[in-house]
Amino acid sequence: MPSLPTLTVLVPLLSLAGLFYSASVDENFPQGCTSTASLCFYSLLLPVTVPVYVFFHLWTWMGIKLFRHN
Repeated sequence: MPSLPTLTVLVPLLSLAGLFYSASVDENFPQGCTSTASLCFYSLLLPVTVPVYVFFHLWTWMGIKLFRHN
């Protein structure tokens, strides 16, 4: 399993590559991203979902660190 710093760099780069791929391949890029069957939808969803997941994961970790000693 890759380390957290590696994933922190790798996941956004892959998301950005998917976004650029979708923008270059799909003719109606912004409007065609509404169907969940298209790759474009997930290339826009991933860059939004990953930072939110990381934020709440770190929030939980900080809560465990802060309240374990009380």
